[in-house]
Amino acid sequence: MKAFAQAAFLRAVGRPAELPPPGPPEVAFAGRSNVGKSSALNALVGRKALARTSKTPGRTQTINFYALGEAARLVDLPGYGYARVPRTMRMQWRELVGAYLRSAHALVGVVLLMDARHPLTPLDLQLIEWLGERPMHVLLSKADKLSRRAQGELLHDVRRRLGRNSVRLFSSVTRQGVDECRDLLELWLQAGRENKKPPVKGM
Repeated sequence: MKAFAQAAFLRAVGRPAELPPPGPPEVAFAGRSNVGKSSALNALVGRKALARTSKTPGRTQTINFYALGEAARLVDLPGYGYARVPRTMRMQWRELVGAYLRSAHALVGVVLLMDARHPLTPLDLQLIEWLGERPMHVLLSKADKLSRRAQGELLHDVRRRLGRNSVRLFSSVTRQGVDECRDLLELWLQAGRENKKPPVKGM
């Protein structure tokens, strides 16, 4: 938790040419617009407003970098798939995120957030394919909106359909899954600092 407590905004990048040079290990956060990425980031670092939240989907148009001291970074990728955002802007976002993924040699893993009420949309599956073999952990956000029984059924179904166990129920409201996710990210970042393959636990 020590590194996460040092979280500070580093920079916002709106064009590929503005991407920072390689630095310490990074974990990126991706997800559809309005899925709760900013709230998840704030919960993980124990801050209320490090990442700005908005009730207007598609508001984040940049890649936002957050420094965890000198040891690591968290990277908030623009939300994707919101219909009211102009197509030209969606294409710009795709170009920007693609440029980041191609150049992010320090990227040790991706946290993919999906709304627990609407998981595994075609856009989610497209992004999973786009990410390729990178270590990935899926957070089913807003899990507090579901009953305990529905949560259990959802978790089993998503793990089965993805063919992976690295899926967790998550709520920034009740803090469900927050500590467990932070523990995994610390393992990823530690492995990155030691130039080892990041572990992906069946959590």
